[in-house]
Amino acid sequence: MGYLPQSGKNLFQPGATVDEAAFVEKQTHGVVKWWNLELKDKTPAWAAKKTLIPEEQILRVARTMGKAGAATAVWMGPGVAMTPRGTYASMAVYALNGILGSIETEGGVFQSSGVPVEKFPKADPFIDEMAKHHGHGKKIDGRGAKDMPAMMGGKPGSGVVTNNVANALLKNPDAIKVFLSSWSNFNFSCTGAQRWDNAMARVPFFVHMVTNASEMTQFADIILPATFAPAEKFSVITNMANLHGHMSIQQPVAKKLWDSKAEETEVMWLLAGKLKARGFANLYDYYASFEDPETKKKPANAGEFAEIAARISSQKVWDGKEKMKGDQIAGWQEFRTKGIYNSETYPYRKNWGKFKTETKKFEFFSVTLKKAFDEHAKKHNTTVDDVLQASGYEARGELAFLPHYESPKRHGGEKEYPFTFIDYKSRLNREGRSANTVWYHEFKKVDVGDESWDDVIKINPIDGKKLGLKTGDSVKVSSTTGSIVTKVKLWEGVRPGTAAKCYGQGHWAYGRVAARDYTKAQPRGGNNNEILVDDYDRLSGSTARNGGFTGVKIEKI
Repeated sequence: MGYLPQSGKNLFQPGATVDEAAFVEKQTHGVVKWWNLELKDKTPAWAAKKTLIPEEQILRVARTMGKAGAATAVWMGPGVAMTPRGTYASMAVYALNGILGSIETEGGVFQSSGVPVEKFPKADPFIDEMAKHHGHGKKIDGRGAKDMPAMMGGKPGSGVVTNNVANALLKNPDAIKVFLSSWSNFNFSCTGAQRWDNAMARVPFFVHMVTNASEMTQFADIILPATFAPAEKFSVITNMANLHGHMSIQQPVAKKLWDSKAEETEVMWLLAGKLKARGFANLYDYYASFEDPETKKKPANAGEFAEIAARISSQKVWDGKEKMKGDQIAGWQEFRTKGIYNSETYPYRKNWGKFKTETKKFEFFSVTLKKAFDEHAKKHNTTVDDVLQASGYEARGELAFLPHYESPKRHGGEKEYPFTFIDYKSRLNREGRSANTVWYHEFKKVDVGDESWDDVIKINPIDGKKLGLKTGDSVKVSSTTGSIVTKVKLWEGVRPGTAAKCYGQGHWAYGRVAARDYTKAQPRGGNNNEILVDDYDRLSGSTARNGGFTGVKIEKI
């Protein structure tokens, strides 16, 4: 994606800077600046000391990737960002694709393949002065604060920081009077889970829409059955795979067991109707203004509103007004019958020269990020360096706009909390939603090192010997934020000094199988989130739960 002068001389020598004018970039921006500010001193020997990965292995993998070149895909999963300083780790991972030239190449990685989605009608005519005023207020999740830039897509304050809502409620219990939530269980699934117990206990009125009563449901004033999205409600979903963009439709195809309503549409319509009856007609009037793109009919009830909303958002792929380059679909009914629209085949190098960046190039030195930083700092009448310090990052100056090394942040000193805690996901549930089924516990041993019908924390036998522990001993695992009780297993699959535990168990109110004693709120095993510290990658707003940032101590009980 760039080239050296015709001499072919390798200008990139460890420890030596390179004249930016001596290197011409075609599709990239700032690769020489990146080298000069960060990479020239980051040798394989340096990396080996930081990672404990042998230098020879680092060189072998790097040369293998270099040989494959543009056919190498370096995958950046969302977990990379979910560490306290994860933005820069994510940038570094993706920058490898830029170095290799493997952006939109055969065997490489791709930018999003667009599928045309229509926006809903603007709500401006229905927003009164009070709503306008409060709509521009600070978000309760803290996004956009000086120490929480949450700059998704390069726009300060655009990221959602759900887990931080509990902190706001604990500081100001009157911040939320009515709380509606669907398909959620923050009291179990969020790090620092105990905060949510305390926060939800203070919410005056809470409505929970779920398919399965959970820990969060215990704090509800009203419980409503949620719809099973793939078969009980209208929902339009976009995705991409196999060189195509996709738009699929989920729709009511099964007979409902309960009187469940689609949370985002039907429940909102019914709520709007009740508000109108009380003299607050704005929301209902807005919903009632929606119009079927095909028949021009307006909704008269909740069911019609749900379907018309789905028709509006998907209309470009089926209404025939635009000549689609992908599948040809003639009308709404055909879209419902086929169930999916596929775009044209995504051409290789489609966006070379028109990346979604300020320079329209692949940015190693991110002008896009710099612009966002400057905007955020200006809003708070401060400097970028002050924002970085407040947000907990180590970089200062131009290094902040480049992929670079940030040392791991750790909660808990190694003397008191000697083990680095590793949270990983189960092959059986990933997000902890299967724990009320017997097969989950019966087959738990498929999670490497785990035991069926048990919950274990795994430590190396060397550490077990030091602590006088043997497999099966009950232990208390504590961090700076909380503690859980589980069983220990001595296992050579974990590095000495680390403790690994699969996420998913520890429910105290998810059903008679998930909990050891549901009626007494006694958990089966321990919930990792009660010891994982509430922290964030503040540039993106991502909750931190990876990277071994939590230290723990293990005590026999």
